[in-house]
Amino acid sequence: MELQFSASFSSPKIMISMSLFILIFFLYTLFWLLNLTSLFTSQRRKNNLQPLPVARGAWPVIGHLHLLSSSEPGHKTLGKMADSNGPIFTLKLGIHRAIVVSNWEIAQECLTTNDIIFASRPKLTSAKLLGYNNSMFGLAQYGPFWRHMRKVVSLELLSTHRLQQFQPIRISEIQSSINKLYQLCTKEKPLVEMKAWFEDITLNIMFKIIFGKRFTDDLKGDQDHRKTFRNLMELFGVFVPSDSLPFLSWLDLGGYEKAMKTTSKVLDEVFDKWLEEHRQRKIENNDNGAEDFMDVMLSIIKDDDEQLSGYVGDSVIKANCLAMILAGSDTTTTTMTWTLSLLLNNQETLKKAQIELEEQVGRQKQVTESDVKNLIYLQAIVKESLRLYPALPISIPHESTEDCSIFGYHIPSRTRLIVNIQKLQRDPLVWEEPNEFRPERFLTTHKDFDVRGQNPQLIPFGNGRRMCPGTSFAFQIIHLTLANLLHGFEIDRPSKDLLDMEESVGLTSTKKSPLEVVLTPRLPALGSH
Repeated sequence: MELQFSASFSSPKIMISMSLFILIFFLYTLFWLLNLTSLFTSQRRKNNLQPLPVARGAWPVIGHLHLLSSSEPGHKTLGKMADSNGPIFTLKLGIHRAIVVSNWEIAQECLTTNDIIFASRPKLTSAKLLGYNNSMFGLAQYGPFWRHMRKVVSLELLSTHRLQQFQPIRISEIQSSINKLYQLCTKEKPLVEMKAWFEDITLNIMFKIIFGKRFTDDLKGDQDHRKTFRNLMELFGVFVPSDSLPFLSWLDLGGYEKAMKTTSKVLDEVFDKWLEEHRQRKIENNDNGAEDFMDVMLSIIKDDDEQLSGYVGDSVIKANCLAMILAGSDTTTTTMTWTLSLLLNNQETLKKAQIELEEQVGRQKQVTESDVKNLIYLQAIVKESLRLYPALPISIPHESTEDCSIFGYHIPSRTRLIVNIQKLQRDPLVWEEPNEFRPERFLTTHKDFDVRGQNPQLIPFGNGRRMCPGTSFAFQIIHLTLANLLHGFEIDRPSKDLLDMEESVGLTSTKKSPLEVVLTPRLPALGSH
């Protein structure tokens, strides 16, 4: 990373500034080294526990940051480090300490045995600037506010009763999108980019449930807003230097803080407009009895509520509506994209899935939600896709609130925990031929495995009290969308070459290249619906 200065170094003011910077840097380095020595001495004395292995290659002050700044996805880099350093090791991220875990037994000890100790989150720039000062429940520190918001989201958005109420929205949006594909098929062998198609379905469902409006109706025409939502997810996944080296915050290296503030301002203006619309509709009693999540939040969240721990009510509403969009849209889109990509590269599996659909649903109708429970092979395909390509290949960092012991090692308070989920789920001691796409394993050797935390060898949605609460909701969208797509169309690659499965760099493990397919209707009688 280079810093370029346009002014001459001969300027007295610049020379003084540089000297001051060097002095601060020297003192900070000395403090860091003395503190590090003290920590290691303390650690060795703690109950005679083993000192935790430290990954090789750390530099003074910055630690291992230089090893994580390449263009390679982070989970790949950490996976290679695990091959060299073992299934649990320490990373030095500037002034912070993190442990990286890639073994399911160690992860289980962190996320279940010591669940409450690792239930908090580190304070990050993205959570502050994009998440309304850490008021998104998924990124908030553990405490009364987090527990209150988790309860609100679980009961008012993700409960079985609520999910049943949202069924017409899911059915309508998926049906509408499938019909648009049929219309495209009036052209000769249309080439369709499926990542965008999956994204529109997911965002339309999420926006309708949360804001009472469709994404493609309200934002697609404004490409700036659409781009803003994409930038938002990307900014949550970037490395901000000041998160590891706070004394560099005034420099805003990379310009990320400026970009976050700009993005946040644009979104806040949109959300303020929608909040006012919802308030006005309530005053006029013009909601026709239909409540979306923003309506519910307006009814529940009040500024004088002690459980808000001092947060402003409107900020909490906006933050957690945004959190639902972020948590539910990109991950769901990513999972469907990887699943279809895997099927296109494994044509025999694709044909088996379509045969199951013909046997369980028939060729005279499209798939309904009541059919999904009988599509056992399709469910196995989705599980295998989540095993190979979890949407979040690295867990959102946890942070310990007190000292604890993990696998015979002493872990000091305020240590960050990073679980390499993709590495964990490809353990050759658990999975035969772990890098191969074999859905049949979930019909035989691992048929009783689920993804809701009961089997710590398979945790694409996390584990413990910080586990994603929207698992059932995600599966409802994924299963019904994929089932109707596979049942309604023959889907082919544009060429005989296998699809490129390279992963992009970022918070979510998205497919780097587009997913273009050739579609041909399988159920022509339904094309006119």
